[in-house]
Amino acid sequence: MKTTVVALQEAKQKKEKFSMLTAYDYTTARLMDQAGIQTILVGDSLGMVMLGYEDTLSVTMEDMIHHCKAVARGAQEAMVICDMPFLSYQTSVYDAVLHAGQLVKEGHAQAVKLEGGLEVCPQVKAIAQAGIPVMAHIGLTPQAVHVMGGFRVQGRTEEAAKRLLQEAKALEEAGAFAVLLECVPAKLASLISETLSVPTVGIGAGNGCDGQVLVYQDMLGMYDKMTPKFVKVFEQAGELMQKAFRDYHKEVQSGQFPAEEHTFAIRDDVLEKLY
Repeated sequence: MKTTVVALQEAKQKKEKFSMLTAYDYTTARLMDQAGIQTILVGDSLGMVMLGYEDTLSVTMEDMIHHCKAVARGAQEAMVICDMPFLSYQTSVYDAVLHAGQLVKEGHAQAVKLEGGLEVCPQVKAIAQAGIPVMAHIGLTPQAVHVMGGFRVQGRTEEAAKRLLQEAKALEEAGAFAVLLECVPAKLASLISETLSVPTVGIGAGNGCDGQVLVYQDMLGMYDKMTPKFVKVFEQAGELMQKAFRDYHKEVQSGQFPAEEHTFAIRDDVLEKLY
C-alpha cells in the first residue's frame, strides 16, 4: 500500500521508525521503492549532487518539477515529498501556495517540504489549508547557509535550543504533518520528538527521531566533495561504478568489447549482394 501522511502518523504512535532517502530519477526511485524505503524526498540537494552547484540556492521550480515527475513514476509504494526551492515560498503566502500546488499538480508529489521556523508558519498554514501536506524543516537550513555562516550544528546554546523547540511547536500548530531536524544535537532532537505529536525526521539529529533521511549519494559513497559527520556509507557504490567505467574504457580501447555475443548476425549471402 502507498505510504501516506496517516501511515506516518500511525507509525509514530506505534513507536515504529520509518525510512527516507533522497532520489532524483525514475531508476533510483524504483530501486528504493522495491527495497522498502517508505518515503522518498526529492530534495533541492539535487543542485549539488545532480547539477554540480556549490549549494542549493540556484535550483529552480522547473528543476524540482522535472525531477519530481521522474521519481513519482518510479515510486509505487513510497510516499514522494518534494522540496520547495529557494524563493518559491519566502516571497509571500500566495507564492507559497501557488508553487506548492505546482509541485503536486505537475510534479505529482504527495507532499512538499519547506525550510524555516516562525517566519514561515503563515506559509505552512496556508499550504495545509489548501489541502497539501507540508513538512517543515528546521535546524540547519541549507537555503539560509549564507546567514548561518556555513553548514553548522544548530541549537547548542540554551537560547538556540529553546528557539528550535518553540519553532517546532509553532510549525506543528500551523499544520505541518512532520518536522525535519537537520544538524541538531541528539538529545535536543529527542526532546523535540517527544514533545510533538507529529513525526520528526532526523538528518544529523540522532536516533531519537521518528524517521531518518540521508542523501543517497552520500550513503553510497558517490559524492566526495563533502561528507558530513552524520553520514554512514552503507556501500562504496562510487568505487564500484568507477571500476566498471574503467573496465569498459579499457575493453573498448582494446577491442575486447563488444564481443561476438553482444552483436547481431547477418547471412553471408545477403552481405555479398551489397558489394
